[in-house]
Amino acid sequence: MVNVDHAALDVTRDRTGLRRDVGLIGLMWASVGSIIGSGWLYGAEKAVVVAGPAAIISWLIGAVAIVLLALVHAELGGMFPVAGGTARYPHYAFGGLAGMSFGWFSWLQAATVAPIEVEAMIGYAGHWDFAKGFQHADGTLTTSGFVVAVVLMAAFVVVNFLGVRVLAHTNSAATWWKIAVPLATIFIVAVGNFHPHNFTAHGFAPFGAKGVLSAISSSGIIFALLGFEQAIQLAGESRDPKRDLPRATLGSVAIGAVIYVLLQVVFIGALPLSSFAHGWAKLDFPGISGPWAGLATLVGLGWLSVVLYLDAVISPGGTGLIYTTATSRVSYGLSKNGYAPKVFEKTDARGVPWFGLVISFLTGIICFLPFPSWQELVGFITSASVLMYAGAPLAYGVFADRLPHHERPYRLPGGKVISPLSFVVANLIIYWAGWDTLWRLGVAIVLGYVLLGGYAWYATSKNLTDAPRLDWKAAQWLPAYLVGMGLISWQGGFGGQGHIGLWWDILVVAAFSLVVYVWAKATASRPEEIERSIEEVVVTDAPAH
Repeated sequence: MVNVDHAALDVTRDRTGLRRDVGLIGLMWASVGSIIGSGWLYGAEKAVVVAGPAAIISWLIGAVAIVLLALVHAELGGMFPVAGGTARYPHYAFGGLAGMSFGWFSWLQAATVAPIEVEAMIGYAGHWDFAKGFQHADGTLTTSGFVVAVVLMAAFVVVNFLGVRVLAHTNSAATWWKIAVPLATIFIVAVGNFHPHNFTAHGFAPFGAKGVLSAISSSGIIFALLGFEQAIQLAGESRDPKRDLPRATLGSVAIGAVIYVLLQVVFIGALPLSSFAHGWAKLDFPGISGPWAGLATLVGLGWLSVVLYLDAVISPGGTGLIYTTATSRVSYGLSKNGYAPKVFEKTDARGVPWFGLVISFLTGIICFLPFPSWQELVGFITSASVLMYAGAPLAYGVFADRLPHHERPYRLPGGKVISPLSFVVANLIIYWAGWDTLWRLGVAIVLGYVLLGGYAWYATSKNLTDAPRLDWKAAQWLPAYLVGMGLISWQGGFGGQGHIGLWWDILVVAAFSLVVYVWAKATASRPEEIERSIEEVVVTDAPAH
């Protein structure tokens, strides 16, 4: 057995330059600041159009799903407090091929959130005359809108270049605002504008169970609740990661879930009957393109709408800022594991992985091109996000069996049950995103294999010291998993052929998920191989003395 000195991770600065400057509040606010972004500005309106008042149930299901995933991540984050953690857990458990794959999913998710937030900022800004020419009718950016989007992406990168301490302070200040505004909006709008009959005027669940389930993925509910992993991505810069990571992860989910459920309840209750007179699918009122600000104006709270239009810059901006950070840290982790060139590990004098930030900026610009609206971007990123998260429960199951005595600052009660359950839930969320989204995700996955696989081939052919070991045997389940989920989606009723009926499709996804879970555990890396991978990270991330 390899004795890993995890105390080596509790340092002020690692050998490659990342500074451990972030405390508990900085970590928690990184996650909360990611959770409370454009999702609160659009989520309630998008969800009620898809599910009716039963969108409340959609939010509750989504919250439970995210809590399950967060619980698993809380234990893993304490066990392995390393930068870009979500990209590394599958690497430890299943070796290079699985690590490369889930690392790509993680990077893809992080890199595409900042453009979503920029789209949201520009969408709300359309309220003002100077910004009306930034978007076409279908939501795509005009030339002037594209220029503005590029400037906003550049602003995210500039703040990140100032260093993680400045980033933490900037994000903390923005997050206090981002929490205060939704809470104030909930209270102010509800007082004198809450109509209980709205919940039953056209039936509580006019679109049935399918509407409730569709809303979880397609309307932005899961997207809104995602972000708890930001504390984990910054683990390499945490002052006390073993203590603070579990607290920050679970605390951020609790705060976000409560705020979003209350927002949905108040949004439904405050709408005038005339706004959904023709049914929830045809919800319409003046200013609906900026749902909460438009609603505030509609109920006579014009001053609040001004605050909300201002918040439409701050909330998405704060989230875009922290995800720009996450993208560079995930690429840093990919490079550490040998999946990407070493240039991604280079840091400047402030300890910032600068090349990852540059690539994050360029990726953001590309993302403004193919997607016509916030809604389509959300559908894509939700499925990419949850595919990334699905690697954690699989890794958890392996560590529970093969590293039972490894130090765990936070030990998840009932983890051996919650872990496979969270894997099932993750795959259901992916499935509910719909075939139209998943085939696009499939294209992105193939692109990732071309890029990262090409580098792995190059590194191996040149006998580079950091060439990854792909470990095909330990990841033999992975191709079957990815193809199988695609086939189920294609044959299912959420944008697919409809050959698998509602409820039966849930059983199919659940059964398939459990088979993959057991298969993955059975073929995972041996304990000595896992510990060797961990030791390599401790050595490369260890402090300079």
